[in-house]
Parts: sequence; structure tokens; C-alpha cells
Amino acid sequence: MVQRKTVLSGAGLPGKLADCSSRDRSIAEIFFVEGDSAGGTAKSGRDRNFQAIMPLRGKILNIEKAQEHRMWENEEIKNMFTALGVTIGTEEDSKALNLEKLRYDKIIIMTDADVDGSHIATLMLTFFFRKMKELIENGHVYIATPPLYLVKKGKQERYCWTEKERDTISAEFGKGVHIQRYKGLGEMNAHQLWETTMNPDTRILRQVNIENAAEADRIFSMLMGDEVPPDANSSRKTRITQISTHNEKEKDCPCERCDPFLYITDITD
Repeated sequence: MVQRKTVLSGAGLPGKLADCSSRDRSIAEIFFVEGDSAGGTAKSGRDRNFQAIMPLRGKILNIEKAQEHRMWENEEIKNMFTALGVTIGTEEDSKALNLEKLRYDKIIIMTDADVDGSHIATLMLTFFFRKMKELIENGHVYIATPPLYLVKKGKQERYCWTEKERDTISAEFGKGVHIQRYKGLGEMNAHQLWETTMNPDTRILRQVNIENAAEADRIFSMLMGDEVPPDANSSRKTRITQISTHNEKEKDCPCERCDPFLYITDITD
């Protein structure tokens, strides 16, 4: 098979990729992590056998606005292609995404639980939707869900993903409760990040699905393109695209943590 030559041809793995030791793609997963600091914590907390870590330097290029040549010149974008092992060009279509050498079964976006983190996640989703839609269609793309709070009293401690959980646990613990609000991944140590966000037995992953491609296309264009209508700016919570959310081991999880939509606030460049 002849593949089209691109700027990715012959590229080795990115230097900042901490790869996993397993070569079994069915169990391998990669975390795209916001920032070098959180990336370092994730590297320390991961299971090196099947988990790879790729730190991202700030916000990636907005694919919706960028010209094609700018995308291929962008280091973060090139690093994502080479880390994943995907290329451009198949026997049927020279412009199609080639997944034959995809190196991971799960591609996980892990960002801070704040506005900047939401924006980075949206930029990543825009990139995958526009340039690697096949990854979403084949069920490879996920969003990590770090906890928002740690509730402590003496030796008792519980992580909480919602305000309701926080209030319930606080009432259960009674007086003298200390509540820590996690504003970023870097506020957790390696053990905490593993237990809450990376451990397959306890974490919550949101699998990204495209249920209405035309609607998703319209919304990405509206929010991330050049012409953003006034109502998009005035709406503090805008639905990007429908995603299913569940604990990996409970596909029909009824938990209130499982928000069926991804909400992004304050979209800016």
C-alpha cells in the first residue's frame, strides 16, 4: 500500500511521551494531560504496564479556525498524531485516517475541572471530531472525570464529584468537617490521582459518542468557528455534543455523576 507523504512521515515518538510497556493495543491507553506539572504527577501515579502519559503544553490549536498548513506545522498536533500511531492515507482514500497502527484502545482527555480545562477539552474534541472522527466513531475517545472535592474528618475521607455528594457526605460526617476543593489536577498527589481518576476499578470515564453528526458539526462550527452567534455568547452553558458517561464497569450506571452532556463555559480563543 502506498501512503501519501506528509510532515508526519518518518517521525519518531515524541520525547515527552511516557509510553506504556505493553504492546497489546487492546489494553493500552494514553492520557493527554493538561500541563507538564499534572503530567508529571500522572506519570508517577500511573500503571506503567498499560498506561501512557502525554502532557500538553497549554491550549492546542483551534482546528476550527486554523488553516490546514498551520495544523501540520503545530508541534502539539504533530506529537498527537505520532503518539497515537495514526497516519493519513488508506488504500481506498488518500485523505482518510489510517488506524492500522493505532497504538492505544483508549484515548483519554484529562484536564482540570475548571473553565480553562473545559476549553482545552473542547479544543481536543474539536480536533478529534474534525481530523480523527473515526476514533470517536470506533469508541476510542474518553474524558477523564477527576473529583471536585475531598471531604475529611479525622481519619475519614471521601472524594466527591458533585456538590450534592459533598453536602451529603459532610452531613454524614457531622461537625468538624474539612472540605478541599480541587481546582486542578496538580493539587492531587500521584496516589490520589491514581485512585480517583486513573484506576480502572474506581475511575469514571466519559465515552465520547456522536449521536447526531450533523448537529455536532453545526455546534462545533458555531462555538469554535469565526462566526459565533450572540445567543452562544450569552448562554453560560452550551451543549457541545452528546456524550454517554458511565463507570467502565457499570455501563448503565444511574449515578448522578453521569451527566449525559458535556458543558463548556466561557468559550474564548
